[in-house]
Amino acid sequence: MFGDKLKALDDVSLNFSPDGLFLLNLTLAFVMFGVALELKGARFKDVVLNPKATIIGVISQFILMPLLTFCLVLIINPTPSVALGMILVAACPGGNISNFISALAKGNVELSVTLTAISDFSALIMTPLNFAFWGGLYAKIYSSSSGLIIPFEIDAIEMFRTMVILLGIPLTIGMLFAYKFPKITAKIIKPIKILSIIIFGSYVAGALLLNWGHFIKYVHLIFLIVFIHNALALATGYTMASFFKLGTRNKRTIAIEVGIQNSGLALVLIFNPNLFNGIGGMAFIAAFWGIWHIVSGLGIAYFWSKRLPIN
Repeated sequence: MFGDKLKALDDVSLNFSPDGLFLLNLTLAFVMFGVALELKGARFKDVVLNPKATIIGVISQFILMPLLTFCLVLIINPTPSVALGMILVAACPGGNISNFISALAKGNVELSVTLTAISDFSALIMTPLNFAFWGGLYAKIYSSSSGLIIPFEIDAIEMFRTMVILLGIPLTIGMLFAYKFPKITAKIIKPIKILSIIIFGSYVAGALLLNWGHFIKYVHLIFLIVFIHNALALATGYTMASFFKLGTRNKRTIAIEVGIQNSGLALVLIFNPNLFNGIGGMAFIAAFWGIWHIVSGLGIAYFWSKRLPIN
């Protein structure tokens, strides 16, 4: 469907230096530290005592999202690099702004923060596992159907090491800091959350400006794919929550958690020279996801904010 036109992306080299990757690593680590400051057990008592929504959210995030993405890839049949970029984004945990967007949408913020925490820690195992499984399966199917072999290999140890550094360490430090210094934490949580959004947004804007020529030239090739993929993610979360008869606030939150992916993490993995070394199609998908899910997330939050949740 999109194959021939998308092949041009594989030859594109984005302006993304080692210093830029290091800055992205620091930005992501800071964001994860800020997320961890909010992880206090007392405020999640109701979520723990009633785990149904949490379980549904986790299943939607780490099982249904990668599975449905794989099916979508088979349907639209993009180039291999774009397909693998979609699978990698789907394998990543929820994005750091999901809590903020869930609050704007009048969702269940405690559930949102809980799902973000579980998602981030689970991603240490689930992201490499999901990508290796679905990406490997796609490579086999593509190779057998086209006669061409995708040079697909993944260093699971390197990917796990990267995940620990980017997610595990900042989250652990943040939780320890909040436990040791509760008064200081209470004062800095809101400023750090705002600062995290500003820093990450500024980084995305800066990276976009550096690659503006590429963006303008190729955005029409990936816009529809990212739009459909993101809509599928939002619909997956909402449909699952509706199927299990969860309340309106929980439906909104789960939809947002599945629809807001940590595309910054995907970019770090993609530009890691020991993993994917900045493959053009993968990078374009992850980069545009980072822009579009903010637009779609804020849009759906505004829509829901005008409609008071029933329960």
